[in-house]
Amino acid sequence: MRSMLAATLMFASATGANAQMTTPQIPGTKPKVVQTVPIKPPALQTPSETADGMAQAERLALQSDLAWVGQYNGAITGDVSARMVDAIKEYQKNKGGKPTGVLNPQERAALAETARRKQDSVGWKIVTEMTSGARLGIPSKLVPQQATDANGSKWTSPTGTVQVLLSRRKEAGPTTAKLAEAEKKEPARKVDYTVVKPDFFVLSGLQGLKKFYVRGTFKGDEVRIMTILYDQATENTVEPVVIAMSSAFNAFPTGPQAGPAPRKTVEYGTGIVVSDDGAIVTDRLVTDSCIAITIAGYGSADRLAEDKEHDLALLHIYGARGLKPLSLAGGAAKTSVDVIGIADPQSQGGAAGVSSLKGALAPVTSSDSALSPPPAVGFSGGPAIDGDGKFAGVALLKPAMVAGPATSVLASQAVMVSAETVRDFLKANAVTANGTSADAKAAVVRVICVRK
Repeated sequence: MRSMLAATLMFASATGANAQMTTPQIPGTKPKVVQTVPIKPPALQTPSETADGMAQAERLALQSDLAWVGQYNGAITGDVSARMVDAIKEYQKNKGGKPTGVLNPQERAALAETARRKQDSVGWKIVTEMTSGARLGIPSKLVPQQATDANGSKWTSPTGTVQVLLSRRKEAGPTTAKLAEAEKKEPARKVDYTVVKPDFFVLSGLQGLKKFYVRGTFKGDEVRIMTILYDQATENTVEPVVIAMSSAFNAFPTGPQAGPAPRKTVEYGTGIVVSDDGAIVTDRLVTDSCIAITIAGYGSADRLAEDKEHDLALLHIYGARGLKPLSLAGGAAKTSVDVIGIADPQSQGGAAGVSSLKGALAPVTSSDSALSPPPAVGFSGGPAIDGDGKFAGVALLKPAMVAGPATSVLASQAVMVSAETVRDFLKANAVTANGTSADAKAAVVRVICVRK
């Protein structure tokens, strides 16, 4: 069986230690959508040529997603390779599809959602080590305990089965060769792979009964080394994370810091009027931490309830007239929907027009489906309408961080929460959804959140 850790080392030998995360998306700009390719590539076009036509950020996201689901064990560089095409084919075969080497929209959406859930399951996040300013990807659910002193930080699992260490020290005239030799001499350490470059080094092997991975570098007389130790029994869980951690490690970051984009001072979303007395369903994340919520054209709104599992929020406006609540009666959408929403005004020249886009669905749970391509900023919270013109669910846009070559790429991911889940949420909060209109465009409103 191929070792994912060996691929991490291949990655380390192919990239420099000081690469930095891709600059996060600037608030207010339209996010890049998850790029897909045709189900059948043009005649005479190979899968590699098709992938080569994708944007660099999308190839990075694709490689990262394949690595997170355990199919890709190569360098996350965004470069097209036979290894990447083979990983796509293997993923398609495992899902019972035809191994074309080119993902169709449904396959790409399902892959992105599966990778996101894998990241969520280990609590993946990018952190800044407080004593050095180094940037690391940390599986916070695997290693929830943290201790910090002047020499760095250590993250551990409750039983010590997984450990992550970031150490720093001063050393006169360091070189990567000298640093690698010193690390090899650590007690009980058996090295089976070594990469030494002028600006970084990598070691891996066994340390006692644990596997280890070390990556280190220096700047001037400052040495910084990341060490990952994990029990062999955790190999299947941890090794995909090690690949992501190797990609994300930036010992001496400069310029814009990678990490989740900061919350906007003013954020826009779409809401669905669901009752004639002013009940509105929208995106919970858009309305988090607001000091004021406004419904354009109607005034202030109160946030009455939330569903953290499905990221839904219930708003209410009072004294509004002429509302046209949407009928929420409907079944389950099959393969595609029309998403109705109002884009962020900065993405449409300040306008407030309602628009729609088509999206493909790929079921990921009984209540959620991956939606591709993701809608534009501002659409989150809007209704998804099926081919019969009926309410199918709520579209939610979820920016997600993926590991790239010592980078993080903000790739928009989207899900559709099912109509049944929305109806259950309203019922649990004693809201009678009495809408009779099938005109989704007349039932949507712009939600404006103002934060400090």
